[in-house]
Amino acid sequence: MATSLKVAVIGAGVSGLTAARELQRESHQVVVFEKSHQLGGNWAYDPRVESDLLGLDPNRDIVHGSLYNSLCTNLPRELMSFTDFKFSEKIYRDARMFPCHNEVLMFLEDFANNFELIKLIRFNTLVTQVEVIDSGITKFVVESKTSGVNKVEEFDAVVVCNGHNFEPRLATDIPCIYNI
Repeated sequence: MATSLKVAVIGAGVSGLTAARELQRESHQVVVFEKSHQLGGNWAYDPRVESDLLGLDPNRDIVHGSLYNSLCTNLPRELMSFTDFKFSEKIYRDARMFPCHNEVLMFLEDFANNFELIKLIRFNTLVTQVEVIDSGITKFVVESKTSGVNKVEEFDAVVVCNGHNFEPRLATDIPCIYNI
């Protein structure tokens, strides 16, 4: 039997939830760090808009969101499903082939509840640093912050699922970009 590892998963979006579920299936001790108050990553809709749409001001308040209110997926619900957890129109109240963002979020919440992943998630917790310790056995030190309180923990492995669409990125090395 394989050794149970203590594993940090950074992010509770689609990738983080599926990673946590698979690690839990293999009897690993899983901690999921999620910097927001809810799971879902990109599927967590926020109607607010940043004051600096180009993202040039480093001191701006970052508003997470790459969704718009009427967004529906460009994949049919059959492809949005997991092999062992189906996306049903009976449950999500919409028979259209392409689910809208609120249905996808409900699906992810149901997935997390069904596989008891919620208890693994530390909401409102920002991972501030990950370092590798090599003292004969590779370990990782994960520093996090919740409500202004810093915490340092050691893990056997780290799975980074923090997404790449959270904050807008702009090619600031193009001189004329500031004239837009």
